[in-house]
Amino acid sequence: MKLVVEQTAARWYKSEMELVDGDAVRIYVRLGGCGSVHPGLSLGVIKDTPRNLGISQEVDGIIYFIEEDNIWYLENKSLRISFDEKYEEIAMVVE
Repeated sequence: MKLVVEQTAARWYKSEMELVDGDAVRIYVRLGGCGSVHPGLSLGVIKDTPRNLGISQEVDGIIYFIEEDNIWYLENKSLRISFDEKYEEIAMVVE
């Protein structure tokens, strides 16, 4: 199980969320949305401080992470976060 944040997605988050080196972005399970893994649940993002890291990746000075208590969402798979240039939006895919 791993978290993969592609460089283009990291640049987009850094710009849109006005992130600076040393900041951290938490990926968390939320109620609602169009999650493909668990119906009725999806993933959200928020600038936050890690407390109990489950998995993480640092890209361009920013730490992207999922807390230990939200790892169950991935079911031993990996999460890839990319930027879709055609639609100018983030894509989160559980692989």
